[in-house]
Amino acid sequence: MSIRSGLFKLLGLCLLAGVLVAGIMFPVVGAAGVISNQASETVDAMSSDLADEPPPLVTTLTDREGKPFATLYEQYRIPTTSDQISDAMKWAIISVEDRRFYDHHGVDWKGTLRAAISNTSGGDTQGASTLTQQYVKNYLINVTYRGDELGQQKAQEASIARKLKEARIAIQLETKLTKEEILTGYLNVVEFSRQIYGVGAAAQAYFGTTADKLTVPQSAMLAAMVNNPAVLDPWNNPEKAKERRNFVLDKMVENRKLDPADAEEIKQEPLGVVPGGPNKPASTCVSADPEFGFFCQYVEDHLVDDLGMDKDDLYTGGYVIRTTMDREATLKAKEAAETEVRKEEPNVANTLSLVKPGKERHEVIALVANKDYGTDAEAGQTVYGLPYEVFNVTGAGSSFKIFTAAAALEQKKVGIYDTVPVPNFHVSPVFNWGGEHCPLRPGTSIRTYCVKNASDGGDTSMSLQDALAQSPNTTFVILEEMAGMDHVIEMAEKLGLRKTMATSPAGGKPDPDHEKPEFSMTQKEFYGPNELAPQGRGMFTLGASPVSGLEMANVAATIMSGGVWCSPTPVLEVNDRAGKPFPVKEPACEQAVPEGLANTLAVGMSKDTVTGGTAAQAASSVGWDRPMIGKTGTTQFQGSAAFVGATPQLAGAAMVFRPDIPYGGLTYGGAGNVHATVNGNMFGGKTPAHTWFRAMKPIMEGMPVEPLPQPDPAYTNVR
Repeated sequence: MSIRSGLFKLLGLCLLAGVLVAGIMFPVVGAAGVISNQASETVDAMSSDLADEPPPLVTTLTDREGKPFATLYEQYRIPTTSDQISDAMKWAIISVEDRRFYDHHGVDWKGTLRAAISNTSGGDTQGASTLTQQYVKNYLINVTYRGDELGQQKAQEASIARKLKEARIAIQLETKLTKEEILTGYLNVVEFSRQIYGVGAAAQAYFGTTADKLTVPQSAMLAAMVNNPAVLDPWNNPEKAKERRNFVLDKMVENRKLDPADAEEIKQEPLGVVPGGPNKPASTCVSADPEFGFFCQYVEDHLVDDLGMDKDDLYTGGYVIRTTMDREATLKAKEAAETEVRKEEPNVANTLSLVKPGKERHEVIALVANKDYGTDAEAGQTVYGLPYEVFNVTGAGSSFKIFTAAAALEQKKVGIYDTVPVPNFHVSPVFNWGGEHCPLRPGTSIRTYCVKNASDGGDTSMSLQDALAQSPNTTFVILEEMAGMDHVIEMAEKLGLRKTMATSPAGGKPDPDHEKPEFSMTQKEFYGPNELAPQGRGMFTLGASPVSGLEMANVAATIMSGGVWCSPTPVLEVNDRAGKPFPVKEPACEQAVPEGLANTLAVGMSKDTVTGGTAAQAASSVGWDRPMIGKTGTTQFQGSAAFVGATPQLAGAAMVFRPDIPYGGLTYGGAGNVHATVNGNMFGGKTPAHTWFRAMKPIMEGMPVEPLPQPDPAYTNVR
């Protein structure tokens, strides 16, 4: 080294030392001559934030009995107090990171100047940060600037300015917290790789133990990790991890916290981490228990999308969310769905959504599918919200006749026991837009809307109650004409299809910029009177449009609740990290239709499971003997099918459809033998009804048999 070069380095060291000392002394001697009063206030505020701002915690979802079934988090952290951390862990981290921790006041002057000289003179690079300074840095990165890439960069940039700020905050912290509080705070916030933060979570994830039981070799391993968690990951790089662990053991010997002979013996031991990767809970619904994944995702969607909870807060707030999920009912429903349609069957989904009726709440009891919730498609998994989303072009078929019947009753066009016409073929004098087989309006190029029944037969008539059980298509198109499409559409929304009717005819949110008009319209606008179809579209009652299975279940719950609609809720209570109630405000329930109308409609829907009803065979197959309401539905070409039913205690909707390639049919060959095909033979009374009864029979075992409500004479015979 030349004399000139040495002089420049010496000058640089003097300047560096002066700046560092001035910065370090700032909180002691005052701001005058060092930095402005504003900067001083900023440092004070920052140090207070570090002492008060809570770190991210794990949110836990439990079933209605309080048993956990899923966790949500960005950082897996188990808060620990000082007495919950072993002495071995404390001395391991002190020995390797800050030997003079109990002697300095936030900044180690000797270490800082030594590091400055070594780093500037070309010696080994040294950090010289105390544990207090590292606490500051880790808090800024992992808590304060979590999710803020620019803030995180500033918190760890290699600059004197950053070091000065870090040192000042560290000294401020030392005036607010005890040494044990600082050490505990650091061990609770530091990262250990793979979303694992803090020694409590690390002890569980790495060794399957608690922080108070960490041994010397385990503590040395964890203390080694904080140097570079990604590089020293013991599962990906065991040799480097072991090398660093042994280095920590040497430092413990130097610090007189470990006997040299014991250290040498420990060095020969394996790392001792749990095999196959860290032992930690799932961080999202995708990695939760697959049978409960759909319910988990619905809880998240409901809280965030429906109730406006911040998603980041949900994943970091450390909440305990007790849900409405009935674990046993969910497992029975899941078994039924998988029995009727194999999990591995490609492009066939079988779902069941269960809701508890009530005049104050409609609690979601179960959301299942034959598929598991997850990302492995080959294993029969999906991340689509099959049981509750308004899904693609899947329809509930003739289940939509419920809304037509309800609208006709409301308009007093017909009573539940009144006779309705059942022609085999009907050309609507009101609706247009039919297929090529439908005749043109006389003297125009406008094609009428025409419809025929599923089975050929002569023209006849029957009561509206029998029509709901036997489901003739022509009858309900005629009832649409009588009630008016605007009333039918409104009834669907009132009884429960709130999200469904707000989506586009192809599913999803309407696209106002789409070149096809129907994609810029909601289903309510598309099927109801509008400028393209002033009288509405008669096909609505046949249920070809996208629909939510959960909302169909809630329709049945509304009917069985005396016409009271409530938003289907998956939440019983939410408590924050301190165990205090967190307010969750659900939409107010509504008397959607008169109670007498709902009760009469329930009686009208009570014959689907008896002889002649479309679900009679499915009900008989399980020995069903309870009063209930029900309605089957099948879309054109048997592309999807549904069964909606309810007892006074529990409502549900089962649906089978093609989630990936929606167009085509479904063939039914018995339980477990359902396939996606070009043309099908599926009906609502087959897979959907069998799924519903297979689940509901054991779920309701032991519950009292309750009668259906009595009909209101105002809606029984109006002609």
